[in-house]
Amino acid sequence: MTMTMTAATAKVMTMTDAIDHDVRHIDTGAPGRVRVWDAVIRTFHWALVATVALAWASAEELSRIHELSGYAVAGLVAIRLVWGLLGSRYARFSQFVRPPRATLAYLRDMLRGQERRYLGHNPAGAVMVLSLLATLSCVAGTGWLMDAPDRLAMVPSILAPAWTDEVGAHREYGEHAESMRETLEDAHEVFANMLLLLVALHVGGVMLASARHRENLAGAMVTGDKRAPVVDDIT
Repeated sequence: MTMTMTAATAKVMTMTDAIDHDVRHIDTGAPGRVRVWDAVIRTFHWALVATVALAWASAEELSRIHELSGYAVAGLVAIRLVWGLLGSRYARFSQFVRPPRATLAYLRDMLRGQERRYLGHNPAGAVMVLSLLATLSCVAGTGWLMDAPDRLAMVPSILAPAWTDEVGAHREYGEHAESMRETLEDAHEVFANMLLLLVALHVGGVMLASARHRENLAGAMVTGDKRAPVVDDIT
């Protein structure tokens, strides 16, 4: 019995030491809180919310605003990809992207209500980040292709003819332009609807995690600070 208690005590002490070591490498915020999200991540997040909302609201009537919003979204995605490689600790993909087995284990724990708190993105959040970035890229990409007829020639031959002769190009394009544009519009709409579904899932996940861990995750994305980790948290 004594040996079991000693082993358990040693395990807790080891975990505590590991947390203390990690916390020393985290920027401190307010008392009892630590800085997790840097200024780039916070600005990216809320700028993306604003530009996606503007793009959605202007889709039917305000084509120029819709187009500019799409360019802004594409630029923000590019910044996030670069920052995911070069940014601060919790911004980097290498910090929060987990193997499939770890992600599935986390989802099983979620269903049981036993998931551990992550200081940065949890495994489910990591999947959502990657899914949102991929879908946003597809929405922006299809929109960009539709914006000018000449851009259709850049689509791989599996999706559209490759035009090399200028005269033949215009003739060929005239034959295929309508069907190709319809295909791109359909793809653009599908990706846009996928994006709305992902956003709904993301908001639901944030609300669930906030309730489970008694922490305002939306507020943390404003201030950048989260509650300091305790023994069972993953930093």
